Amino acid sequence: MAILADLPRNAAGIETAVGVLQQRFGPRFGTGQALREQHGHTTTWLRNQPPDAVVFPETCEEVQEIVRVCATHHVPVIPFGTGTSLEGHVNAPAGGISVDMSRMTRILAVHQEDMDVVVEPGVTRKALNTHLRDTGLFFPIDPGADASLGGMAATNASGTCAVRYGTMKDNVLALKAVMPSGEVMVTAARARKTSAGYDLTRLMVGSEGTLGLITELTLRLQGIPEAASAATCSFPSVQAACDAVIATVQYGLPVARIELLDALTVKAVNAYSRLSLPETPLLLLEFHGTQAGVTEQAEVFGEIAGDAGGTGFTFTTREEERTALWQARHDAYWASLGLRPGAKGISTDVCVPVSRLADCVVAAQEKAAEMGFVAPVVGHVGDGNFHVLLLIDMEDAAEVARAEHYVGWLNDLAIGMGGTCTGEHGIGQGKAAYLERELGPEAMAVMRAIKRGIDPGNIFNPGKVGLG
Repeated sequence: MAILADLPRNAAGIETAVGVLQQRFGPRFGTGQALREQHGHTTTWLRNQPPDAVVFPETCEEVQEIVRVCATHHVPVIPFGTGTSLEGHVNAPAGGISVDMSRMTRILAVHQEDMDVVVEPGVTRKALNTHLRDTGLFFPIDPGADASLGGMAATNASGTCAVRYGTMKDNVLALKAVMPSGEVMVTAARARKTSAGYDLTRLMVGSEGTLGLITELTLRLQGIPEAASAATCSFPSVQAACDAVIATVQYGLPVARIELLDALTVKAVNAYSRLSLPETPLLLLEFHGTQAGVTEQAEVFGEIAGDAGGTGFTFTTREEERTALWQARHDAYWASLGLRPGAKGISTDVCVPVSRLADCVVAAQEKAAEMGFVAPVVGHVGDGNFHVLLLIDMEDAAEVARAEHYVGWLNDLAIGMGGTCTGEHGIGQGKAAYLERELGPEAMAVMRAIKRGIDPGNIFNPGKVGLG
């Protein structure tokens, strides 16, 4: 089990804040053990550090009330979306109050002509796209889990469509956030571009709840394409598949999605989703555009893939077939657990320049094999991002220690290749040790100065992003 330090607790302040908030919020405030552990829960292997209580606000004004009470008594505030983060973002190492945004689910405005939408933070990506389906618009960021949009912004989430549509930082136009003082900050207007002052929107996106609690988001939307085609192609090796990805990117082919599944993942997906894909490394792609355009794009990719040694290239524009393939991809985590029943999945991600993708993925696989791990690989490889899922017996301390060593080795490898220790998981607690190695002490000093200036009492999500 990863060693996570418990930070000093302000027991007296927590007790007072719990009493005040319990009286104010009644049934929307809880201190039960199961509820608290759920809100310290992470979907990976880090130790659970539950908060002292959980509160469920329904308005921005209620979030302000909660923050003001906690600020008065110097009590930590930990925002909570749906609990799908992977690096300990919602843990409470100093105790405190978890602010669960799941009741803030209003879609406040859809500006169809401007192609943007204003939502509260508890709206999930699937709920938003269901609401939008009759407008001809959609929100393209899909991290796999049905995460809340507030949480996705806080962690700068990404997903399979990032190669075409970018990440959350590219799709959040403006935010409202409650600051540690209890006041509300508006970061920008709805305009698509601005030169007005500091880019506070991007400062908040990816700040992991350490600077403010997001209570409203204005998001960029995209038009639903006239047509979409999905393509699959098998390769003799991961190296060959990565070479095809690099060639596709360099060619400038406008792929909407391009995903790598290694042979282990394909085997798991076949069993879990009842597919019959060849159990060799596979690229799964999607193209958006006109009917003629998506067919042409798929055919061009087929030629590129063939030059890289790809075989069995197929593509389809039938919606039910595309949906089945992408659902199987999104279920890859759960499918991969079947490769070692009873094991826990330790998911880690890195991102490197696309030109180093093949080197990094092959090295990651070879190292995992050398250390004796069952470790399927998947990746949003169009932008150089991939995930390794180590299947670990968490009761075996030696195996857990080896897994931690592997994760650290992979982070250092990616950083050494000019990449990052996380393409989309975020830093949280799990990757905090690697951030300074990646950015350097000067950048960390600036980040700490920003944190101290905005949150001098360190009450917002303490212990995250390596900021203390």
